[in-house]
Amino acid sequence: MSDINRRTFLTLAGLGAIGAVGIGGRPWGLQYAGAAPLPTSGAGTTLEATAVPLGTSGYRRLGAGPGWPTIVRTELAEARNGREDRRTAIASLVQLTDVHLVDAQSPVRFEYVHPFTGSAFRPQETLSAQGLVALVQRVNALAAGPHTQRPFDAVVSTGDNTDNKELAELNWFLTALNGGTIVPNTGAPDRYEGVQNSGADLYWNPESPLQDIYKKAGFPEIPGLLGAAIDPVTSPGLRTPWYCVFGNHEDAVEGTVPSGIPPLEAMYTGSLKFEVPGSPDQAKAVDIATKFDPGAIAGALSAFTTAPRVVTPDPARAPFTPRQFIAAHLDPANTGPGPVGHGFAPDAGDTGIGYYAFDIAPGVIGISMDSTNRAGFVDGSLGAAQFRWIEETLLAGSGVYYDTAGARVSQSRSDTWFVLFSHHTSTTMDNLVPDPAVPAEPRIPASQLVSLLHRFPNVLAWVNGHTHENRITPWAGPTPEQSFWEVNTASHIDFPQHGRILEVVDNADGTVSILTTLFEADSPYSVEYTDLSPLGLASLYRELSFNDIHTDPVRLGASLDHNVELLLISGR
Repeated sequence: MSDINRRTFLTLAGLGAIGAVGIGGRPWGLQYAGAAPLPTSGAGTTLEATAVPLGTSGYRRLGAGPGWPTIVRTELAEARNGREDRRTAIASLVQLTDVHLVDAQSPVRFEYVHPFTGSAFRPQETLSAQGLVALVQRVNALAAGPHTQRPFDAVVSTGDNTDNKELAELNWFLTALNGGTIVPNTGAPDRYEGVQNSGADLYWNPESPLQDIYKKAGFPEIPGLLGAAIDPVTSPGLRTPWYCVFGNHEDAVEGTVPSGIPPLEAMYTGSLKFEVPGSPDQAKAVDIATKFDPGAIAGALSAFTTAPRVVTPDPARAPFTPRQFIAAHLDPANTGPGPVGHGFAPDAGDTGIGYYAFDIAPGVIGISMDSTNRAGFVDGSLGAAQFRWIEETLLAGSGVYYDTAGARVSQSRSDTWFVLFSHHTSTTMDNLVPDPAVPAEPRIPASQLVSLLHRFPNVLAWVNGHTHENRITPWAGPTPEQSFWEVNTASHIDFPQHGRILEVVDNADGTVSILTTLFEADSPYSVEYTDLSPLGLASLYRELSFNDIHTDPVRLGASLDHNVELLLISGR
């Protein structure tokens, strides 16, 4: 069955009668630390409720829709009877991804290309700080996996934590996850200076009666929104140790353009912001340059026949380097709930090495990969040195593995489970442009990584983001025990704005299950537009993302990409 037909079938299947276990069904009977069987608790997750539109067309408010059941996926292993009563919880972790904290007033943005590249401007992006704080609040409120009740062992943010690699955005991100007060504003301290009060009909101007292209699509006029958006917002910080993964938006300008182009670097802290091109052709020239010829961007901007806006310059907008990004995480002031460095090695601020291994739980190791390509552009790959390190790390924790010829090898080492994390996915790791810092080093595509992971029966999953889409892929190996799951989760800037819980359980029958559950931020589905509190703005953040004229329904995924039990042969 083709992928399109498979997804169409799953959508028509509604609430997933195939192998579904809902929150109203029999308790899972999972055990944690020898405790008595515990019931499933779906409260606060999409097991309980999901955001759904009210109405059938036009701009729509959101309300609470039915929760999604847990669907059993058996592509890689059989679901054996009675496993629910035998299980023991091994690990419980949370994935956040693509939160894209945005300095929406930055001079180095290309919002005007959004008719060609929709992500260049989002009507909700001014509210990204409030949205992230609400997400942190949800993780804290959940505190444990819904199926096992095992307290979260770790939170992993799988890249694109910032939107435009600005120091201001990085500071907001660290404050949101560690706790403290964020002032989501740059430039003038007392006013917003960005495209949403530009008076251009190319953007949503929420405080103006102007009938811009968004208002013509039904977007509301909300007086006072922009002023409220830059007011301080306080985050409680996560209560669980958290780990950070590099994304392309932590390395490239707008996640696309290579770093080090002098005119762009100077624009970050300058006073000129290009908001409106003189014609669609002028905007298209910039769009093409960002994707294929970054060196031509400055020339394309100089051809604009409309003057840039003069804004208040701010040194806090300065771009950070990968080493500065790591060093900020290693700063003791940013430790929060720990660990120090949030996974990065103590010397990584000097070496620039953005990959590492960490203990998720006893017997479960996380491998955080750095899939960004320092040459820039959207997609990624791995350097050869990192690829060798991944193999060595897997070998060190494997009593049994398969060599490159396919022969099964035993060695006197203790087995551990592995979960790998990266920003990029198996379909977005073919950017093999040489790294400017080590131009002679080969770049490794996703196909070679998949082949490597197939050699280790104790690899459970590869967890990632980047595509802003919920998608779960079975990777069947040459033998059943050599299989693993790829778990891709939607972003928290574009609808559906999900995070994901992953609970690993031993079924005590030669199989292991990964129970994945999606959740939404802790904000109402709908509020009055006069509610400009941080919680009200977080609610609006979700509503605007659903109604974005560039929203893509594919990002929601199908039933088999939502709340699922992923079975694997134990292989140990």
